[in-house]
Amino acid sequence: MLDVTTTNGNKNSQEYLYDLLTRIKQRPGMYLGKVSITRLKMLLMGYSMSRGELGLQLTQQEKQFSQFQKWIQGKYQINSAEGWESIILSQVEDEKLAFDLFFQLWEQFKNQVTSIDHVVKI
Repeated sequence: MLDVTTTNGNKNSQEYLYDLLTRIKQRPGMYLGKVSITRLKMLLMGYSMSRGELGLQLTQQEKQFSQFQKWIQGKYQINSAEGWESIILSQVEDEKLAFDLFFQLWEQFKNQVTSIDHVVKI
């Protein structure tokens, strides 16, 4: 179960998007029904929409993840309006392989962004 409690009472500061993605990676059937990058994208859209409906501000992880689209476009040199899930799916043969590739790319993205954030803060 996700821990969404906070120490200062401000739910807007709680970071749990990346924990959710880790849990989805570990048990995709439980969260998505079947392993599918399209279903993953739909779940993340619902997550984002529900937070917006509740009036919650973006967390640092959500702000960081919002750059994933641009990063994927740059990585694959895609200038179209295709979503990251379509770009990743176009690189492999099926939804499951695209799902697996998403998590590989997400790790690369996180490591790269974390490295940049660390350099900027120094």
